[in-house]
Amino acid sequence: MTSAAPAARTGRKRDHTRDPEILDATLDVLAETGYDGMTIDQVAARAKAGKATLYRRWPSKAELVIDAVACMKREALSPDALPDTGTLRGDLVAMIKPPSIEDAERKLRIMTGVVSMLSKQPHLREAVQAAMVEPRAAANRFLLQRAIRRGEIRPDCDVDTLALLSASMVCYRTLIQQLPVDREFLLVVIDEILLPAVRRIDA
Repeated sequence: MTSAAPAARTGRKRDHTRDPEILDATLDVLAETGYDGMTIDQVAARAKAGKATLYRRWPSKAELVIDAVACMKREALSPDALPDTGTLRGDLVAMIKPPSIEDAERKLRIMTGVVSMLSKQPHLREAVQAAMVEPRAAANRFLLQRAIRRGEIRPDCDVDTLALLSASMVCYRTLIQQLPVDREFLLVVIDEILLPAVRRIDA
């Protein structure tokens, strides 16, 4: 009788508990050195993590940067974190977080690094859009659909297009104009563009 073959070894399970620290270190290094000057070795040193761990998890610098940007967006825009003030304007305004000057400058440098990455690897555009634009668009879709259920805004408004409005304008302002996104800018987008587009005719 032939003995059964030994079970295949699955190997040690990867530990992802340090991913947030590594991704935050990635953003710090990207902001400080730019995309061209950044290396995975630098990130490993900043995060006090083994280089082999990073290379197994993120085979390329671009993948590491995209994951870091996506993580930054997910934390701020997860469904559980979205406000419910009772009005669409209240919800949108409540999502505006007052950044410090240092935080605003850091984000601008991060976005500059992303632009540099895309100039050399344009095939990553879809991945960057999914990481940078879609989280905000998904949050906006949720808020718009909830406002429709309240009867607050037009039920026939183009939710998918309108959900991209603020996200697209924010990306244009940071990536192309190289300007910080402040409260005044976001209030103009909300009050002068988005809300008039969804206002009920009988309101």
